Amino acid sequence: MYELKPLSRDAIPAALAKAERYRLLNESAMAESICEDILAADPGNQQALVTLILALSDQFRDPGVSAHTARARALLPGLHDEYDRLYYAGIISERRARAQLAHGGPGMGSVAHHWFSEAMQLFERAIAVRPPGNDDAVLRWNACARTLERHPELRPRADEPAAAVESEW
Repeated sequence: MYELKPLSRDAIPAALAKAERYRLLNESAMAESICEDILAADPGNQQALVTLILALSDQFRDPGVSAHTARARALLPGLHDEYDRLYYAGIISERRARAQLAHGGPGMGSVAHHWFSEAMQLFERAIAVRPPGNDDAVLRWNACARTLERHPELRPRADEPAAAVESEW
């Protein structure tokens, strides 16, 4: 086992910028690692928590989607603001839905519908507590609604409540 080298607190701003760049380069595992180093040095760093949640959700199209989902969700209580907890919970569900939609396969429609529905419920709750001038949750809710409208194959199974559906692929 390797003993990880600690990140100095002075290096945190530059490390956050690097994590964002790695996410933009589709190198989410690298962004994830950088965020873990930041959080080891500054456990309550809100920007690192958000970036880590996003980096994990960037990986939802990879194998092990349930583990990435669980790990991203486990980080939500560390966010200080109720709006942020609801908004990023919605992001996790929406990205899980989009990954399911991209993956396809039998039963995809009901599973993706479940995740989109969950995302929309979370975005609705975020909208109710959003800060003035912040309509990010509105934009995400609308994007989910448009996706469901454009994909009529996304619907709950008739014999099962939508909330009970889950898949690992």
